[in-house]
Amino acid sequence: MRIRTYSELKRLKTFEERYRYLKLTGIVGTSTFGFDRYLNQIMYRSKRWLRLRDDIILRDQACDLGIEDYDLYDRIIIHHMNPITIEDIELENDDIFDSKFLICTSLNTHNAIHFGDESLLPQLPIVRRKNDTCPWR
Repeated sequence: MRIRTYSELKRLKTFEERYRYLKLTGIVGTSTFGFDRYLNQIMYRSKRWLRLRDDIILRDQACDLGIEDYDLYDRIIIHHMNPITIEDIELENDDIFDSKFLICTSLNTHNAIHFGDESLLPQLPIVRRKNDTCPWR
């Protein structure tokens, strides 16, 4: 399995390149943690995680995949670039708390990364110019 890092991700300039770098091949409806989901919820509510989450949001300037102009105004998800396991949580693997493996995403971008549906990705508004809808001028 390929290890994804923030330093590699930052080298990619476009949102689409970053999305493709992070894309996983999950299947909608497939259980990740199943009945052990309570474990990751305990971790995500810990003081250690909440402090780290704030640091990641500041580092990425609250932008989706850390890309300028993709501001996040709604719920911000901190995505683990490398999927975590139950064992990672139980053993308190330091990698799950390492900023070099984390990035800010929107819920839609997060779902697109996990389930590969590019239709969920945000689109920047079209920049309008004078007469651009009136081709005969």
